[in-house]
Amino acid sequence: MTNQFASDKHFMQQALEISQSALPDCAPNPPVGCVITHHNKLLASGFTQSPGNPHAEASALAALQQLDSYAQLKGLTAYVTLEPCSFVGRTPSCAKTLCDTGFFKRIVVAMLDPDPRNNGKGISCLKVAGIEVEIGLLEEKVKPFLAPYLFAGNAK
Repeated sequence: MTNQFASDKHFMQQALEISQSALPDCAPNPPVGCVITHHNKLLASGFTQSPGNPHAEASALAALQQLDSYAQLKGLTAYVTLEPCSFVGRTPSCAKTLCDTGFFKRIVVAMLDPDPRNNGKGISCLKVAGIEVEIGLLEEKVKPFLAPYLFAGNAK
């Protein structure tokens, strides 16, 4: 096991743990967690808030903005338990928001969002922006946790 793979597993596990903080307020949205790192150092984290409020990625980005070095950040990695949303609902598209920052080199996603409004579209958005995307890390742990909250037409 490479050091990077071990680090990736560690940070995705943290994203899964923080996602549990989203419950019960996030319902009917899925309880998603996001961890942002730079050179394997944790910078920020967030989880899905109540409907109409920030999703996990936006919560983590808000925490990131509190850093003194915010304006100089580049080459970041985000670990997200569920594919970032690609559509605008009550909140902006998380995938587009991640792309627009220009900070991210890599996004690691535990699992694709089966919601037909998303289902790979968030990943495509990230890839088109030149961000390296990895899918499936710790999916076997994340999927059983998220499965009860994933259904077509969820509120996101």
